[in-house]
Amino acid sequence: MTYQVAAFYQFAALPDFRELREPLRVLCASLGLKGSVLLAHEGINGTLAGEACGIGELVNALRDGPLFGGRLDNLELKFSAASTMPFQRLKIRLKKEIVTLGAAEADPTRQVGTYVDPADWNDLIVAPDTLVIDTRNEFEVAMGTFAGAVDPGIKSFGQFKDFAARHLDPEKHRRIAMFCTGGIRCEKASSYLLSRGFAEVYHLKGGILKYLEGVPEANSRWRGECFVFDGRVALGHGLRERKMERQSDE
Repeated sequence: MTYQVAAFYQFAALPDFRELREPLRVLCASLGLKGSVLLAHEGINGTLAGEACGIGELVNALRDGPLFGGRLDNLELKFSAASTMPFQRLKIRLKKEIVTLGAAEADPTRQVGTYVDPADWNDLIVAPDTLVIDTRNEFEVAMGTFAGAVDPGIKSFGQFKDFAARHLDPEKHRRIAMFCTGGIRCEKASSYLLSRGFAEVYHLKGGILKYLEGVPEANSRWRGECFVFDGRVALGHGLRERKMERQSDE
């Protein structure tokens, strides 16, 4: 059996996120889904796996159902496949942020960098005046990254602020292009840099996963594998599973 995996997020005002937790858990459980979903006042972020029909029903419920009342109509969504169930259980968690940066000025619902489609990403990152930054953790970068990208050397996304303070200058770095696994971290990082006075900030729409899904390997500037936070461990071009030693989804 092949399982469908849906990775999704959206920054959206959810002041009632605490009340949404149990109805969402019940919905996911009724559809036989496993994985993890984070809810916060700023939005939703999750990866769930199950049968394709169950994933489809969930997506419809998130986008158009009464639970979120149309607030997730711009959901960033990516699909991939797994040969075995990549999660052990279902977890719906309440958080202060759906991706933790710890900077109140970083508000993607207010301002965000320029989205770049995967088809246009190569041209942007080879331009000599573009500084390309991988916003992921150092162990993720070690598995794979874009040729020529800067590794901030961070152990958690919350340390991106310190990296920016030490190494980035709005006067010197006039054009910055950032990327991450699914788009959420670089989207928030772009909002943060704009708040700090950086003029041109771009980020890869849909993240590495969308790039690997749509850009032919022959034209790709990606090197290595893309780490994913589930039992598959890493994905390659075409979002193919890599046969590697598996780990728990803890």
